[in-house]
Amino acid sequence: MIEMFTDGACRGNPGPGGWGVLLLQDGQEIVLSGAELNTTNNRMELAAAINGLAHVAQASQIALTTDSQYVRQGITQWIQGWRRNGWRTSSKQPVKNQDLWQALDREAAKHEVSWHWVKGHSGHPGNERADALANLAIDNLLRAS
Repeated sequence: MIEMFTDGACRGNPGPGGWGVLLLQDGQEIVLSGAELNTTNNRMELAAAINGLAHVAQASQIALTTDSQYVRQGITQWIQGWRRNGWRTSSKQPVKNQDLWQALDREAAKHEVSWHWVKGHSGHPGNERADALANLAIDNLLRAS
């Protein structure tokens, strides 16, 4: 079983954003992060989950914890309808962030993922670490720009 904590951050929405992932397996800790200059919070939340899942090479049981209801509800509830409706919402509008939802769908299908939600900025250690990684990625991107 792999524990995965993911988070996205954005300074401005849109604006510079980052994502962070903390992976825990067999006493090992792996951290991942990345950033983009012009993005949204939702795109960074999705990017964290995609990159975290993509990092795990072989099919695994993963408990993924996010503070994003958008990600958790999207992947566990809404995505089936979007696929069925040709990537349209119930109001016939194109699904926002379709490219990332499709990537998340592909990566999640490679594993047995249980999706968990935790309130952001509530002191949950895994979520706080992922948030710190996302914000550090933004800081590093802005310093390099």
